[in-house]
Amino acid sequence: MKHDVLTLDAGASGDIDLDESVFGVAPRADILHRVVRWQLAKRQAGTHKVKGRSEVSYSTKKIYRQKGTGGARHGSRGAPIFRHGGVYKGPTPRSHAHELPKKVRALGLKMALSDKASSDRLIVIDSATLEDGKTKSLKAHLEKLGVRKALFIDGGDVDAGFARAARNLDGVDVLPSAGANVYDIMLKDTLVVTRAGIDALTARLSSDKKDDAA
Repeated sequence: MKHDVLTLDAGASGDIDLDESVFGVAPRADILHRVVRWQLAKRQAGTHKVKGRSEVSYSTKKIYRQKGTGGARHGSRGAPIFRHGGVYKGPTPRSHAHELPKKVRALGLKMALSDKASSDRLIVIDSATLEDGKTKSLKAHLEKLGVRKALFIDGGDVDAGFARAARNLDGVDVLPSAGANVYDIMLKDTLVVTRAGIDALTARLSSDKKDDAA
C-alpha cells in the first residue's frame, strides 16, 4: 500500500510502498498484550528480598526452657511468629522473564506497526538527521510535523545529532530499527519512521515468512 513520505520540515518527498504483510495486519489485543507482558516481565529487576529466619540478627540461644513454663515451646526469637522475626516464604531475588515464541513476538510487532498505519498515526520521513544537534531546532521540526509524543525509528544507525537533540525533549524517543518493539510503539501517540527504517523493518519481519516457506 502507498504511503506519503515527508521531509523533516513536513514537505512532500514522494511516497513509499508499505508491505501489507508487515503494515496491513489486523491487530489483536490478546497478541499485543502477550508481547507487552513478556517485555515488561523481562525488564523487571527481580531484586526484591526479605530476611528469612536464618538471616535475622538474633541469638540462636533457646529463649526459655522446653517444659514447665505453661507456654508454647519456642527455640528462637527469630521465628516468624515473633516481632522482628524472619519472614516465612518471603520474596527472594529471581528472574521474572518467561518464554514467548519468536513467531508471536514478530506478529505482535507487525500488529503494533499496522495499528499505527491504520489509525493514521504513522509518519514516514525521508531521513532523520540534524547537523547542529540542537533541541530547539528539532522542536521546530516537530511542530511543523504536528507531533509531540512520538517514537522515531531509523535504519541501522541513529544520527548522533538527532539523538542528542531528542534527548532533552519529553515524550520523544529515538530507536534504530533493531530496537523497535511493541511496548515503545504502543506507548507513543505517533510513530515516525524513516525510509531506511521502513526498509529495515520490512526486511526484518519478512524473513519470518521465508523461514516458514523453507
